[in-house]
Amino acid sequence: MSDKAEHAPLPEAFAALGIRPSVLRGLAQAKFTKPTDIQAMMIPPALAGRDILGQARTGTGKTAGFAIPILQGCQRDLEFQAIILVPTRELAVQVEEEIRRLGQFTPIRSLAVYGGQKIAAQIRPLSHRPPIIVGTPGRVMDLLERRLLHFRNIRFVVLDEVDRMLDIGFRDDIRRILAQVRDARGRNRGSDTQPASVAPVDAPPATDNGQRATDAPQTMFVSATISSEIEKLARTFMREPVEKLVAPGADEKPTVAEVEQFYLSAQPWDKYRVLRSLLEQENPELAIVFCRTKHGAHKLARRLHADGIICREIHGDLMQSKRQRVMDSFRKGSFDVLVATDLASRGIDVADISHIINYDVPEDPEVYVHRVGRTARMGAAGKAFTLVLPDQGEELTRIEHLINMLIPQATIEGFEPSPAPADWREEGAPDRPAPAPLPAAPVVTLPKRTMTLGSKLPLSRRHRRRR
Repeated sequence: MSDKAEHAPLPEAFAALGIRPSVLRGLAQAKFTKPTDIQAMMIPPALAGRDILGQARTGTGKTAGFAIPILQGCQRDLEFQAIILVPTRELAVQVEEEIRRLGQFTPIRSLAVYGGQKIAAQIRPLSHRPPIIVGTPGRVMDLLERRLLHFRNIRFVVLDEVDRMLDIGFRDDIRRILAQVRDARGRNRGSDTQPASVAPVDAPPATDNGQRATDAPQTMFVSATISSEIEKLARTFMREPVEKLVAPGADEKPTVAEVEQFYLSAQPWDKYRVLRSLLEQENPELAIVFCRTKHGAHKLARRLHADGIICREIHGDLMQSKRQRVMDSFRKGSFDVLVATDLASRGIDVADISHIINYDVPEDPEVYVHRVGRTARMGAAGKAFTLVLPDQGEELTRIEHLINMLIPQATIEGFEPSPAPADWREEGAPDRPAPAPLPAAPVVTLPKRTMTLGSKLPLSRRHRRRR
């Protein structure tokens, strides 16, 4: 059988961007047909070697936007050429899996390194000297200090979800890492010797895409939201002129258009009843319920279990191996409801998530964007619901200002709010008069979903074999 018969046709729209056949085969296998807006904007300047600051909505393919140029630009049999920094363990795994999928027909290999795993478990795969390393800043620093990783050959530096990276305490680690990249490249330039296992780093890359050969690594920073403060800080790590690329609509409404967004008004004593009624009403295929705290996620998951809803929880108190098992089971459809803290809002890439439920309103409006971005990925449809207490109108307004839209109120057919219990007092809250009700907003009564044969089963009994 011919090679053409064995493989899907190469995507011509990507080929027109100057991508080599081995990478195109990976794209065809992954069913990529044409680039998204951010991919079409990022790939040509990235192939040309320019530094990039890219912004696009969550779920629009930013990972492939930097992964494709790296796969094309890396040399065979040259270790540690690219370092990709991400804020969470889950995102490290997700990004590395995407690189492996797109690069399956190339000789370029990748490895994810992150905390929560014993360092010994990563020594053996590191000994294979992969060209691409995806990792969290803390673990990358640890490997550098142990001399299990070096930056002598680094040609690509990527910060994925850069706003989150610089906003949650990684600034010092990032500065140290980027300083070590510059120092290592500078030392290497003046050295006449190289490790026996690697090619000379000053040798120009054997590419035909116009990429420049230079001692300064190419830097790409990407995220769904980039504030002016974050942009200013990011540019201190980059080499001018920087290509700032903003996908259409990314700076106007950072949540994808395919997500239907609603809020439900709830009293604190009724909040769980609203959630339970919503799950029964919507009967989601796959849903993530977001909580602010680990304790809250654990408590909510136990309560759902007690009511017969099969779910799992994922948060920072779980061992990494347990978190990975939970995510693998969720992808396979072994359960329908995942209760999560925000560590998962940027590290979950499951194509079939139909519903996002914000059980707790996020304190940071940008976190809302990343939570909602877990559904309606790559053009699919999805719904997002936020449970809002009467005194959380200001938080809701901040979210609406960020996403540049008014979120309509929804009501659940047949749900009747209950009066406050006589002894009710919100946990940890001082005595205070009842807050004013939320401002009037368009109200949508959620219609009953059309049930398929499989979805007629209750959440507590529904299991599907997923592809």
